Amino acid sequence: MSSVPALRGYPRADGRKGIRNVVLVAYLVECAHHVARRIVSRADHPDIQLIGFPGCFPNDYALKLMKRLCTHPNVGGALLVSLGCEGFNRDALSAAITTSSRPVKNLVIQERGGTLTSIDEGLRWVTGIHGELCAIEPVPMEVDELVVATICGGSDGTSGISANPAVGHCFDRLVAAGATCVFEETGELIGCEQIMAARAITPELGAEIQACVDKAARYYSTLGYGSFAPGNADGGLSTIEEKSLGAYMKSGASPISGIIKPGDFAPAGGGLYLMDVVPDGEVRFGFPNISDNAEIVEMIASGAHLTLFTTGRGSVVGSAISPVIKICANPDTYERMTGDMDINAGRILRGEASPDEVGEEIYRKVIDIARGKTSKSEDLGHQEFILTYKHFDALGPACLPRR
Repeated sequence: MSSVPALRGYPRADGRKGIRNVVLVAYLVECAHHVARRIVSRADHPDIQLIGFPGCFPNDYALKLMKRLCTHPNVGGALLVSLGCEGFNRDALSAAITTSSRPVKNLVIQERGGTLTSIDEGLRWVTGIHGELCAIEPVPMEVDELVVATICGGSDGTSGISANPAVGHCFDRLVAAGATCVFEETGELIGCEQIMAARAITPELGAEIQACVDKAARYYSTLGYGSFAPGNADGGLSTIEEKSLGAYMKSGASPISGIIKPGDFAPAGGGLYLMDVVPDGEVRFGFPNISDNAEIVEMIASGAHLTLFTTGRGSVVGSAISPVIKICANPDTYERMTGDMDINAGRILRGEASPDEVGEEIYRKVIDIARGKTSKSEDLGHQEFILTYKHFDALGPACLPRR
């Protein structure tokens, strides 16, 4: 147990606790997006949030992630908005939510008379459920119950020498306190596979780490391009290896306990985990993550209560379901975009703080957010969300620790 004073958690039937108490409105095909968005807009409350899957044809990955998202510990209930003729398995999703002891309602637009009647019915339901959830009293929660993720986006030449090492320090603090931490992305860790393998808790896991990075390299080679944007080059990064080394710094120095794939629960009991986000099998779905928010969603689907987002060029996004903490690597960017940034890691470059000192500041911010304070992206109303088609094979036995 942690010596840090108790956090604030909302108890769920499966024993987990959430740091937020959200009602989701989830569209199950793009044709239902407008109705779902209008319900959320008219409800006009930060804890009534919109997520969804746009595809008309079924996909096992999307169904798995929607199940995990709608039963996330930060979520108290869900309205499922369906057109009625799409291929998404709404009954399976509804059953999973019911089994989790959360309230759920299926709203089928074709059966409810169209747009206006569906919006009215959905609005009545979500506002009623939100009122019930507001009556739930939070309970004490410890740091070792937290799942914390990290991602970098809009990286530049400062990211790997300021914000990312500071997050690495924070991750080491969290892992030492018993929390579970998740870092990504294998497509941006090319060149670091042997370093990570040496940190694996077993030789077998080390081999799996190398294999999943090799898979990412093959995937990008087939596509003909990698996870390296023009903005990265404009910001001073020269190669994917240079970007990878900077991204790697977010993982800190703790032993790597395992690999997970999107929607796999980050194991209880603490430790550091690598998320393999590149699809398995042949290249079928294009670029693995078409935006940073796609990866944030995948980490939330694996249980992340909040995400540490480092940026040098500047990014303004947040996320539905779980708070995003923005850590700015570049002092000039921070001065331009102070209203969007929670932490100024650029102080490291100006000699005003060390990476460890900023890492402690990030750690304290994690604790504050988990006690109910809001991040900048939450204050600004950022609730971005994206979910697309993918395919993943089941994890092998070497990927997770033996308990």
